[in-house]
Amino acid sequence: MTVAIVPSQEDAASHEGAASAEATADTAALIAEDARDFGVYARTGGWAFGLKVARSVRPGGQGAGETPKVSAKEFAELAGCSADRVMRYYKAWDKAADDGMVPHFEALSPGMDVDLPDADVWLSYYTARSSALTQRGEAITQAAEAEGIRPTKALEVAENPTALRAAILADPGTAEAARKALMDRLDEDPALRTELVRDIVRTDDLKKAVAAESKAGDRVDYVRQIVEKGQVKTPAGQMIDAPAELREEAERHLSLIDELDDGEESGEWAREAYDTVRDLVAQTVQSDPELRVQERRAKFYSSLQKATKVFEELTFDDVDDIDDIYEDDMVKRLEDLQQAIGACITALQTAMPVRPEADQDGRA
Repeated sequence: MTVAIVPSQEDAASHEGAASAEATADTAALIAEDARDFGVYARTGGWAFGLKVARSVRPGGQGAGETPKVSAKEFAELAGCSADRVMRYYKAWDKAADDGMVPHFEALSPGMDVDLPDADVWLSYYTARSSALTQRGEAITQAAEAEGIRPTKALEVAENPTALRAAILADPGTAEAARKALMDRLDEDPALRTELVRDIVRTDDLKKAVAAESKAGDRVDYVRQIVEKGQVKTPAGQMIDAPAELREEAERHLSLIDELDDGEESGEWAREAYDTVRDLVAQTVQSDPELRVQERRAKFYSSLQKATKVFEELTFDDVDDIDDIYEDDMVKRLEDLQQAIGACITALQTAMPVRPEADQDGRA
């Protein structure tokens, strides 16, 4: 006869408590393991994964029979990722080993642990994108480091020119950053400079804008010279000392222009400053009889020099047969010009000072 033994309530409770405690211990162990793994990654960053690659992937040149390690391709298949990703970790470790930061591959074996550098050092060796391994990628990486940003961000932008274009078109801030970058690059990239100039020349609106900015710049330089050098050029081209009133007015206008924000239009301010200063220069010339005479003389010489240069170009040296180009109007215009020159000479001769008789006799 079989007698069934029914566990008491105390025994059941004790069994459940033991099972619960065991489950709690297992959970705590799992959490502790996660915490340890997290701590390793927090302290070492990518070094922890680099070590796994370095101690498991055989170096180049070693055959399968020479080491228990596997190829990068096999490791990638086991890891469920690309061989390129594995090789990026491999090459990062290789560079660090050359610098003495970590052991070389040959000194490592599967499962072996070593002391690892700090996490922030990892990014000095690891590049998350395969494009960084090219000459172009290295140049982008160096530029990114010089700007104090992570190379991966710059490489990502370089690999997506369409996305970059979209950001420039949609966002003024991105467009401004791109403009400044292009300007910084012009000195070292003559080809880019040439292409930009051609683009400007081919675009009517840009040509007009460049001409307007150039004119505004010349006007500001005219005013600035008065303030900084204390001299001003008259309409006839003379350089004279600027009166105190003129310098004060020029300085006032220049201070207003210098206080403008970078994106603020300066053309109107430059025009107003230039016109005001030019009016004061004209008043200065007119108020001084001697200076007024010098100005008229300088203006005459300037016109005479221009006319002389133009007339010197009127030659027939490159004409084989003058009959081919002859027209009556040519002769008529030259005759009119001759009369004008004659009248000018006559007017000047009437103003010629009369030499003393003694001086004339001496010359005779």
